[in-house]
Amino acid sequence: MTAPEAAAGPVTRLSARQARRVALEAQGFGRRHRPRGEVTTAHLKRVVDRLGVVQIDSVNVVTRSHYLPFFSRLGPYDPARLDRLRDRGPRHLVEYWAHEASLIPPSTWPLLGFRMRRVLEEAWGNMQRVVAEHPGLVGMVLEEVGTHGPVTARELDARLSLDAPRRRDQWGWNWSAVKTALEHLFWAGQICSAGRTTQFERRYVLPERILAPEVVDRGPHGAAPMSDEDSFAALIEISARALGVGSERCLRDYFRLSPAQARSAITRLVADGVLLPVQIEGWQRPAYLHREARLPSRRTEACALLSPFDSLVWQRERTSALFGFDYRLEIYVPADRRVHGYYVLPFLLDDDLLARVDLKADRAAGVLQVRSLHWEPAAQGGRTRDAAERLAAELARLADFLGLGAVAGPDPGARVGGGVAR
Repeated sequence: MTAPEAAAGPVTRLSARQARRVALEAQGFGRRHRPRGEVTTAHLKRVVDRLGVVQIDSVNVVTRSHYLPFFSRLGPYDPARLDRLRDRGPRHLVEYWAHEASLIPPSTWPLLGFRMRRVLEEAWGNMQRVVAEHPGLVGMVLEEVGTHGPVTARELDARLSLDAPRRRDQWGWNWSAVKTALEHLFWAGQICSAGRTTQFERRYVLPERILAPEVVDRGPHGAAPMSDEDSFAALIEISARALGVGSERCLRDYFRLSPAQARSAITRLVADGVLLPVQIEGWQRPAYLHREARLPSRRTEACALLSPFDSLVWQRERTSALFGFDYRLEIYVPADRRVHGYYVLPFLLDDDLLARVDLKADRAAGVLQVRSLHWEPAAQGGRTRDAAERLAAELARLADFLGLGAVAGPDPGARVGGGVAR
């Protein structure tokens, strides 16, 4: 049996619209998921548990990206509540390389032990080379973190006062040797992040300082580490539950698994009845529905601006197949070659992605700048006025959430040729 679909039994069929609603429900969109009153810590925890992974990114042109998925699903909330889930007491969130740099529940951390054990094969080159180029440094840094953590790379650099040169030949070119050693240990699971500073610096600490003993025991250096096969199956199930329905590529992309790692897990989960093979209208690849996925009987009632790093739009082929929305991140594209803008947030209205909004938080002026707005063809016709009004309201809510006094830029109701407002 060379492919997971070979294990399929009776195949369920979903229309494209049904698959879209399954995905939105699984990701926590829709009126029934939004609290009527104040967003509490319990609401934030439910989003974490539903998504399984929340991506982190350093770009702060609107706000740190990990704050936006919670706003998109719950509405305005106190970001300090989310910070406390990561930074204090019994952690409900820890950081690791899950999708990319991500926040995950502590229970997921040991499932990534297979990646931690392969630091010398899978980590970036400078993390691999630090052991050979600076003998003894990794052990010294680990000892310092154990004695003085939580500690930042800058603080540890100052403590050790090393003069080792910084590499300038690849990503991470300005890392010191100490920072590189810390990142090697972080990838390897020998240290964790106890949170981030206001400058977005990791605060490194030993795992046993912030994780429960049973979690550490199941990690790569614990007494009872998870097997690779059990980890792959558990990660694919988390992915399937969070996505609702998806192809093999969708499921493995959630935690950046390889095809071989994902296929054996999918075969196992299909055999166990956890994943149900389905055919989706218009999809060329077989898909899998999580057995707990819910298919709403009516249109999803949603209104949200999405972070470019929101898990609903991570896998670009999936986003195109589900929504007919071809989305590309243009941060690294030269300004004169960008089509939609620098930091573009898709606008979700009910079951559709209807617009792309290039935003910037101008904190000095106290305004949320709409630098450009591109409407999708699906927004044309009778939906135009309603979509524009709801987008304007959502922009105002986002500005208020960010502590900005106003929204500046093109009126969402303005229509310039080709559906572009500037």
